Amino acid sequence: MWKKVCAGMLSAALMTGAAGTVFAAESTDEVVSLVNQPGQPLVTTTAAKTATTAAAPAATTAAKTEAPAKVELADKLVINLAARSLAAIRGNQKVALYPIGPGKTTTPTPTGYYKVIDKEVNPTWTDPGDASASIPSGPSNPLGYRWIGIGGNYGIHGTNHPDSVGHYVSNGCIRMHEEDVEKIYDMVEVGTPVEITYNRIVVEKTPDDQIAYYIYPDGYGWQNVTAADVDKWLAGYGVADFVNDADVEQKIAASDGNPTYVAKVYPLYVNGQKLKGKAVIQNGMTYLPAVELAEADKVSLGWKPEEKKLISTYGEAAGYQKKDTLYCDAKDVDTLYHLEGGLDKSGNFSLKNKAKAAEAAKAETTAEAAKDVKTAETKAEKAETAAKTAEKTVKAAAAEAKAK
Repeated sequence: MWKKVCAGMLSAALMTGAAGTVFAAESTDEVVSLVNQPGQPLVTTTAAKTATTAAAPAATTAAKTEAPAKVELADKLVINLAARSLAAIRGNQKVALYPIGPGKTTTPTPTGYYKVIDKEVNPTWTDPGDASASIPSGPSNPLGYRWIGIGGNYGIHGTNHPDSVGHYVSNGCIRMHEEDVEKIYDMVEVGTPVEITYNRIVVEKTPDDQIAYYIYPDGYGWQNVTAADVDKWLAGYGVADFVNDADVEQKIAASDGNPTYVAKVYPLYVNGQKLKGKAVIQNGMTYLPAVELAEADKVSLGWKPEEKKLISTYGEAAGYQKKDTLYCDAKDVDTLYHLEGGLDKSGNFSLKNKAKAAEAAKAETTAEAAKDVKTAETKAEKAETAAKTAEKTVKAAAAEAKAK
């Protein structure tokens, strides 16, 4: 039976997100030309449409995800020391999330990329200060009843002090509640990758398409976090424009690890072309990037800063400036761009030019009609062939009867 020793070492890898690119519009009392398409002048008079907002949906915190009843192997384990959590990942999806007790500040758990090198049920503990002192498996064993080695003397294991989980307490190993580590033990095999990070900022997309962000305390004092850092992370999900920096600063000050729900986000397509911007649903309104829509649909677009109106080749509608980007309400895409569509079954927000959509529908109808004609012709040919066959059969029967 292997003897395990937990020791600590100092190592940190701080990770940040990539910044997004946004459009800046000057603020004047004149119409600012945003997109100028040849032969597509801006209209000068059309009543602007106003938008209403609904109350923000209540945010709910998801309960801890348990491992499935039927044990399937995880593709990898991801440990976030700042969040003091361990996640099992399968198919790029988080299938289980558990609290952990990582190393003390004096013996921090090292970050990096590891893999499972050995597994053991009922491990023996060896005192890191005295190799001759050991404790066999049982209630007094500080390793609990499962050991998952990940390199050197480091491992993921149970504990006989469950109240220590959730705190920085070990000599560098990862402590877990016994019932949790037993589930993880069954989900990994020798060779399973283990990624250990220290990320105070975590952004994720929930199963109902909400983008949520978390800010965790700086337990090791390794990572200073600013509102700009949070914006960079959120930009990668298309929602950086939809958070207030003052609110983000408050979240950083709290660093409580609780989720903050920003908005629902969907990929945006115009005439089959995927845009860089997203369709963002916040407080009951669907925001679409106004300039990108104009460029994709080849429509001229201008901006009246004082009136907060977008003015296009076809008409006017309310515009919404969020940070350096202009948005329109999805309900106004017909007025501004002669587009139609919405959220489809594939989870994409798809829009098509009305004229092109009509042509496509006409072509589809024509194709269906041609198909119906072809089907009718085929049926007629089969019927004619069957009639001829039947006639031959009758003649042959008559000839045979006459011969008899």
